[in-house]
Amino acid sequence: MDKITRKAYAKINLGLDVLRRREDGYHEVRMIMQSVGLYDTLTFTRHEEAGIAVVTDKEELPGDESNLIYKAAKLLTDTYGIRQGVHIALEKRIPMAAGMAGGSTDAAAVFHGMNEMFSLGLSIEEMCVLAVRIGADVPYCIKGGTALAEGIGEILSDLPGMPDCFLLIAKPDIDVSTKFVYENLHADCLEYHPDIDGMIRVLSSKELGSVAAKLGNVLETVTVKKYPQVEEIKDFMKAQGALNALMSGSGPTVFGIYDSKERAHEAQGALERAGLAKQVFVTVPVNTGR
Repeated sequence: MDKITRKAYAKINLGLDVLRRREDGYHEVRMIMQSVGLYDTLTFTRHEEAGIAVVTDKEELPGDESNLIYKAAKLLTDTYGIRQGVHIALEKRIPMAAGMAGGSTDAAAVFHGMNEMFSLGLSIEEMCVLAVRIGADVPYCIKGGTALAEGIGEILSDLPGMPDCFLLIAKPDIDVSTKFVYENLHADCLEYHPDIDGMIRVLSSKELGSVAAKLGNVLETVTVKKYPQVEEIKDFMKAQGALNALMSGSGPTVFGIYDSKERAHEAQGALERAGLAKQVFVTVPVNTGR
């Protein structure tokens, strides 16, 4: 097959807890990850001449060796001795520097796309073992769906899918450094920890209100302090009928859970008119893996 197109789905965190900072500098986490219907599109074209070319539709997103797409393609090429070349074109929809794993999910799509294009025969588990070299979120993005992520994010356990609902996603016009957030999080002094085990229990119940009530993200303690507009968007969504709202990842993206498509779209319009965020989407959970 000489041309393949893959979707790279964004994620949100229904729960995010940080247990401690490890001696190697990484943080030990317990997170509940959820794929959503907002996605980037990657188109792979095989070439006889060796080499990797990455082209993006965003000027601020280079296609050079710093791009996780390139890094994933290079890792696969080197590991499996791929002699042919690949051209990868990215159509970017997921907000960047947003806490939605946009770079990681693009890298995950490279594993899927090149596995198929070059008939590597890799299982999901084999791809995940290799992918952690690219980033801690990449193995989850390879699997997708609803999962508990532990360790540095690479130890994954499948969970029951999120109940049907509509998600309002808003990224304010700021970029948040994940490194900054973790460096300013003092895990040993935290007074608040999200109820991750409680969220796992209520996911089995399929009761949307119970799931919404258990949302929690310990990284808000850092990001909201520096960027109060995150809390402002959360409050606005709840005032506009969200069952609850939460920051995703290290932020600044906020998502609100709605039980009505109409109410979610009404809130989207109100949020845009209020000027609180430039990138605003209504989408749904994606509960099946890739």
